[in-house]
Amino acid sequence: MTEIEQPAAAPFRLVYVPGVTPTKWLRVWEERLPDVRLELLQSEQSAGHALLLAGGAEAGLVRLPVDRTVLSAIPLYTETTVVVFPKDHWLAAAEEVTAADLAEEIVFHPQDDVLDWPDGLPGRPALERPATTADAIELVAANVGVLLVPQSLARLHHRRDLTYRTLLEAPQSQVALAWPEEATTDLVEEFIGIVRGRTANSSRGRTAAAEQQRAPKQPPARKPRTPQGQGQGQGQKPKPARRGGSTGGGTAGRAAQAKRRGKR
Repeated sequence: MTEIEQPAAAPFRLVYVPGVTPTKWLRVWEERLPDVRLELLQSEQSAGHALLLAGGAEAGLVRLPVDRTVLSAIPLYTETTVVVFPKDHWLAAAEEVTAADLAEEIVFHPQDDVLDWPDGLPGRPALERPATTADAIELVAANVGVLLVPQSLARLHHRRDLTYRTLLEAPQSQVALAWPEEATTDLVEEFIGIVRGRTANSSRGRTAAAEQQRAPKQPPARKPRTPQGQGQGQGQKPKPARRGGSTGGGTAGRAAQAKRRGKR
């Protein structure tokens, strides 16, 4: 008889933006839910939001802000902002950099910048805005100017001829887990538990539900029954047995009756 192949379970699709590393959470997912494949989708920030809203991914590791009217979000961590420059730049002698230190520097502002600058970038603006952060990195390597980015993006675009330093009092990027508000499934709850560091037993998703279903049900405790037919109320002490001339039905009683009949 030919066995019918069961359809494979649909994967859990997770979109993530550049600079975010979901590897550690992926390992935990594979340990807890080996039957559900986690599919990683890398996307730019704006495209990641659109993918979530279109149903192309169940959840996403994105940067705030997001549209809270349609997406739920849990902030995970805040990134340090750094300034990227060539290794032989004079800023390399500093441990940390301030906005005042960049007053005479050309500071690139790529069109995919993920930082919010309400008061404008420090330094001198470039004549044109690079299309991407990767394009801006190339210009920095050519010693044309410097670039301000979250530390994860500086690491992502690492080059041997470039380095970076922390920029003090600068806007920062916050990474969050987001998902469509109307699609909070058991698998989404599982991933929320993983990124929050919950153990498998404390997770509110599918794993915990399955463990509860497998757990044997304990019968209700039964109250001890009070012996009947002894004529004793609860809390009363038993009456002591009669000794000596008892005429009851015991062995001693029958022997006493026989002795009296013999004397007659």
